Amino acid sequence: VQLQASGGGLVQAGGSLRLSCAASGRTFSSYAMGWFRQAPGKEREFLASINWNGGSTYYGDSVQGRFTISRDNAKNTAYLQMNSLKPEDTAVYYCAADSARVAGDYRYGMDYWGKGTQVTVSS
Repeated sequence: VQLQASGGGLVQAGGSLRLSCAASGRTFSSYAMGWFRQAPGKEREFLASINWNGGSTYYGDSVQGRFTISRDNAKNTAYLQMNSLKPEDTAVYYCAADSARVAGDYRYGMDYWGKGTQVTVSS
C-alpha cells in the first residue's frame, strides 16, 4: 500500500488542522491506520491508531482529548483532526498502515509508511 499525507501547514497556537492520508494499492480496509510525528532532535512519537473499519481507536497520552483519528474506507483516506494546537505540536507528521488491522499502541512502528507533512504551530 502507498500512503501520502497532506494538510500540514502553519497555524497559530489554539488553532486546528486536519491532516489527510490517501492510500492506494491494496485494499484500504485490510489495514489499521496510524499517525506519528517527529520533531527536530526528537524521537518519533506515536499519536493515534484506528482499526480496519473505524470502530476502534487508540491514542497516545500527549494528544488524548485534542486529536481525533478517523477513516473513510470508501475514499481510501484516513484523517487526523488536530485541535487546540500548541507550539510543541510542531513536527513532521506521518501516516502509516499495519496489516494487524487492529487499533492499539504502535509505538514501535507500523508496516508501511508515507512521506510526512510539516505542521508548524506559532506562539
